[in-house]
Amino acid sequence: MSEEQETKLPEAAEVAEVQAKEDPSKEESPSTAPKEEVKGAEVEGGDEPTKEEEAVEAAESTATFEPVVKLEEVEVKSGEEEEETICTYRSKLFLFGETLLDKGTGVKSWKERGIGDARILRHREHQRLRFLMRQEKTMKVIANHALDPRIKLEPNAGSDRSWVWSCFDFAEGELEEKVFALRFSNSEVADEFKKKYEECQREMAELLAGEDKPDAGGEAADAAEALSGLKTSDE
Repeated sequence: MSEEQETKLPEAAEVAEVQAKEDPSKEESPSTAPKEEVKGAEVEGGDEPTKEEEAVEAAESTATFEPVVKLEEVEVKSGEEEEETICTYRSKLFLFGETLLDKGTGVKSWKERGIGDARILRHREHQRLRFLMRQEKTMKVIANHALDPRIKLEPNAGSDRSWVWSCFDFAEGELEEKVFALRFSNSEVADEFKKKYEECQREMAELLAGEDKPDAGGEAADAAEALSGLKTSDE
């Protein structure tokens, strides 16, 4: 072998090494790796939990926590347990009065009280009727008054689906003279409400007339006397 050939051999080896680095397809594939190494990798990266991991999971699953304070179940009464609902109308209630900004000024305007079901209830024992409305979701009482036969539903100016009336309301825990406006989805529902409200007023008038008789019980007489003191702003 000539000296020229000897000097070329190292150059060929270097070229082969460079080509192997530039072409990754010529690198050794994973399949050519020793079986023992592949098997070890599979065991190391497997999904099977070890005994230590199983012990930790078992300890976590058996943990229990006792409440710091135990609350007893309390029965909440709405005050309607002895009444039955005669009719229900979904509507929006407005109150004519002073706002927080106008408090004490005497300036009054319409303010929204809430949206909910306007209902007429009849007591199962003494048969008296009342108007009750709660604000939806919060269930706060926003209107609560007896169906005094002298209450008059008047049409709201510029609307055929709203009624205005004055009454002594008990929603705040004491009798207060208030002016309400109730607005419905359409004029048909508004007319139906007025018809039913006045029908219940006539029933209430007959009931009060019977309670005014001398043989009426003391409780009925007291109720009639209380209602006799009610008046509307038109009087």
